[in-house]
Order: sequence, then C-alpha cells, then structure tokens
Amino acid sequence: MNEAPLGLLFAALAALVLMSGFFSSSETGMMSLNRYRLKHLRKQKHKGAERASRLLDRPDRLIGLILIGNNLVNIAASAIATVIAIRLYGDAGIVIATFLLTLVILIFAEVTPKTIAALYPERIAFPASVVLLPLLKLLMPMVATVNWITNGLLRLLGVNPEITGEERVSREELRTIVSDPGAMIPQRHRGMLVNILDLEGISVDDILVPRNEFYGIDLDDSDEVIIDRIQSSNHTLLPVWRGDINNIEGVLHLRNAGGVIEAGRLVREALGSALDKPYFIPESTPLHTQLRNFQQKKMRLAIVVDEYGDVIGLVAVADILEEIVGEFTSNLHDSGDDIFPQRDGSFVIDGGAGVRDVNKALGWHLPTDGPKTISGLVLEHLESFPDGNAGLKIGRYGLEILELEGNVVRVLRGRTLNAAH
Repeated sequence: MNEAPLGLLFAALAALVLMSGFFSSSETGMMSLNRYRLKHLRKQKHKGAERASRLLDRPDRLIGLILIGNNLVNIAASAIATVIAIRLYGDAGIVIATFLLTLVILIFAEVTPKTIAALYPERIAFPASVVLLPLLKLLMPMVATVNWITNGLLRLLGVNPEITGEERVSREELRTIVSDPGAMIPQRHRGMLVNILDLEGISVDDILVPRNEFYGIDLDDSDEVIIDRIQSSNHTLLPVWRGDINNIEGVLHLRNAGGVIEAGRLVREALGSALDKPYFIPESTPLHTQLRNFQQKKMRLAIVVDEYGDVIGLVAVADILEEIVGEFTSNLHDSGDDIFPQRDGSFVIDGGAGVRDVNKALGWHLPTDGPKTISGLVLEHLESFPDGNAGLKIGRYGLEILELEGNVVRVLRGRTLNAAH
C-alpha cells in the first residue's frame, strides 16, 4: 500500500466513505420504515417491500450485517487515510488523519445519509435491500457468529433476544394517528374514525331518548288522538303502549299502518296485528355492541330498560349512526333547537338538552359520567333544589338558571369563563 499512487489511495478512500454512508443510511432507512405501510405494500406485491420485510424478519441479522459492513469499511478507510497522511506529513500525519477522517465520516458517512434516510426511508431502504440481501447470504457465517456471541451475552444479562416487540396499536394511539392533521385522511373522515373509536366508551344510556320525550301511541287514547299521532308522525317506528310507558305492547312500523285506518276510522284489531314485537335492551349496553346487535337481529329500534325492568328510554340505529357521522336525520323526539347563541357570547340552553349534545355543539367539556341532561347536571352540582335563579361554575363554564319549574331546570344560560374568573 505504501507504494500505491496517492491518486489511487484517495479514490479508494472516497469509495470507502461512500460505502460507509450506504451502510449508515441503510440502517436508519430500514429501522424507520412504517411497518403497517410495509405490510400494505407487501399485499400489493411491491418487490422492494418484500425484500425489506425479509430482512426485517430477523432484525438481529440485519443489524449485525450492517454493523459488520460499516466497521469493515470504516477501519479500512482509517488505514488508508493514515497511509496517505504519513506520506504527506510524516509522523504528524497520524493526528491530522484522525481529525480529518473523523470529520469526513461524521458529515458524509453518518449525519447526512442518516438524515436523508430518516426523511425518506422507503427511497433508501428499498433500493438498499437489493444489495443487503445477497450480502447477507455472502457474510452469513460471520453474521451468525457475531449474533451467536451477542445473543449469549444478552442471555447472561437476563435479556431474551428472541422476544421482539409486538406491533400493536392501542385505541388511544390509533386515535392519535387518525387525528393527526398530517394524516392523508380528509377532516370529515378523521372525525368519523375517531367517533367509531369512541363508541366503545359510550353506552346506550348516553344517547337514549328519555321516556318523557317519547313520540308514540297510547292505546288508552281515543281513536281520533291515535289517528292524529299516526298521520302527523315524522318517525317511521312508533312505540305503542297501554296506559303506562312501562307497558310496551309493540312497535308500529308506518309501512304496516295501511290497514289500521279505514275510511277515516281506526281499526284497533288491525293495529294490534300490525305491531312488531318490542326489543328490550339494558341501559349499560355499549354502543358498538348494540350496533352489532341491531345488525344481527335485523332491528332498528330498541326499548331501553333499567336494572328493575322499567322503561327509561329508547334508542334507534339512526342515533348510533349519528354518533359516527353526525346528525343527518331527525331524532325520535322533536324537541326543536336546544341551544340559542346570544350577542354577548353566552348561550341560552334548554334544561332538557343532553350534556353530550351540548359538548358536541359548543366544543365544551362538561362531565358526562353523571347526569345525562344539563338540568340534572346543574342540580347535582348545586346539591339542592334552588328557591329561585342561581348560578354556578362547572370547570371552565358558568351556568345560570333562568327558568325553574318545580324541581326541574327549564332554561339556563351558559358561557365559557375567562381565566380572570
């Protein structure tokens, strides 16, 4: 080597630095690949993804191969740089070579290629796999020996090298991925996906139509009242009871109401025959479970009962779908608008409005693990029935009772409080 021309030595040194950069970028690129995108590309028969997956199946061998190659070329580069420096500067060249080579390798063989690989892992990893796969076969004896020794050391330290991290994503992690504005998913679709993830934490009692807001038919009413209820209904499915809502006798689908009214008269026998069997569910049923149950049972409406079997409300398929895609149809109860914005930035809110509905409409974060209505939430925090108008603070929100009827808050005013409050 001492007799080799300096030009040849410089060329060999440059080639070794480039090879070092290749191994460094390959390591970062391979380890930065998105495993889920890699699986997707493999299903599409992407050749680069298939090669990279084969290498990543045994990460210990891949890392061993890259480090062996990187160290070989770096040591060779160090030897050549030392020869060049000694021939140019004598004994002082050793120090010069050490400093300059460290700087060159750091910039051109480490930081720059690794940064590029971290930013564009697929562009680096997939082409690199063309070289790494045959190189792994060529250097397998050396790689296997190094792995055998290192795995033995790991076992002495109490580490099992055969255990690899499982590629699992929790619900919260998936929510973060979906909610990321950088994700290539339209905003509306991101919201729908997040809502689907939320279904598991919501039960039917969070979205049910309370019994006092039922729109249905009481068989104890007169024929004229029942006919008017059928003809003026905005809903396809009507619960039918006798006297008390707890005595649900069935559900009337308006498509079956053709023979119920003849010549302007109610045919009660036909009404009884047209009723579908009621479907009862417990209030604690998670929404994702109930949606699956609706699908399996081919049902669209369920009567919600508490632990004592008393009817507390009803829920429909449309209510659950609205939790995913947002409101697209009228609710089973027609309560009108519940929230009215005011010029001063406050909101007049109907006491019967659901806490979750208010949170969704206003972007608030009122607690939802207790009462389901704003009226119930206010009374719970007051811990008593107020004699007149009263105000309170719940978190960052101020609520003022405007209208009280008996033990029920009919209307209240709400606003977001400033930090000064």
